Amino acid sequence: MIRILLADDHPVVREGLRGMLSAEPDLEVVAEAANGPQAEALAAELVPGGLDLILMDLRMPGGDGVESIARISAAGLPVRVVVLTTYENDRDILRAVEAGAAGYLLKDMARAELADAIRAAVRGETVLAPSVAGRLVDRLRTRPERPRLSDREVAVLRLVAEGATNAEIGRRLFVAESTVKTHLLRIFGKLEVTDRTAAVTTAMRHDLL
Repeated sequence: MIRILLADDHPVVREGLRGMLSAEPDLEVVAEAANGPQAEALAAELVPGGLDLILMDLRMPGGDGVESIARISAAGLPVRVVVLTTYENDRDILRAVEAGAAGYLLKDMARAELADAIRAAVRGETVLAPSVAGRLVDRLRTRPERPRLSDREVAVLRLVAEGATNAEIGRRLFVAESTVKTHLLRIFGKLEVTDRTAAVTTAMRHDLL
């Protein structure tokens, strides 16, 4: 049995998804969340053992889906997260994939296709709506080379990944806290992110850590 968490701010959407998935003998919706932070909290409670996959909407009041995907990925929780949304612009797709999403699906897909995609994601495959896959391929063809970080910036980011504060990083690298902040600003700029979690996950996607 594949255990699923639904994260969507519209109750009617969650109800419809629950009804669709309950028709599949090997799929079970075990929890629902109305935003990203709720999904994170439920995931932490349910895994390991009680949750296999999260269907995550992107734009939800009270918590962005991509930010939650990044935090779940950074926490190392053994659960697959698949985006299920109505949005398919390049920015949303890239942010979700770089944050650690195992797939990107659209809400206009048929029940059988959704069920098969869930099974594939749990098997470890990456699942993408056809139009999303096309956009990613086009983007990769024109994507610039991966960002370059200095040795010191990599050292700072590794400590960030360990959960160290700016002050702790400064003490361990024997530099001022203000210098750490400067390094982080440069890292954010090079990786085109705005926060520490996204910096770590993006760096990992680029094999920089």
